[in-house]
Amino acid sequence: MAASRVLVVCWAALAALSVCTVMLGHAGASTQLSIAILLVAVGKAWLIADGFMEMRHAPRLWRRLMLSWGVVLAAGVGLTLVS
Repeated sequence: MAASRVLVVCWAALAALSVCTVMLGHAGASTQLSIAILLVAVGKAWLIADGFMEMRHAPRLWRRLMLSWGVVLAAGVGLTLVS
């Protein structure tokens, strides 16, 4: 797939995930919904790292560091929500 098509697909997926985040936010305030919002945010972080930053072509260490950063942040926020 050409680079411009990849960016368009990434942009469309990010827009859809953003709409999903807003809809989950309007659904109510519960721990389960907050965790669902965090999971969508991790998905967006992965999409940004792999799609826009093109880390899928980077060395494994850098790609793993970039992809795990969103998970670490979401876990930290999730732990504060649960406790």
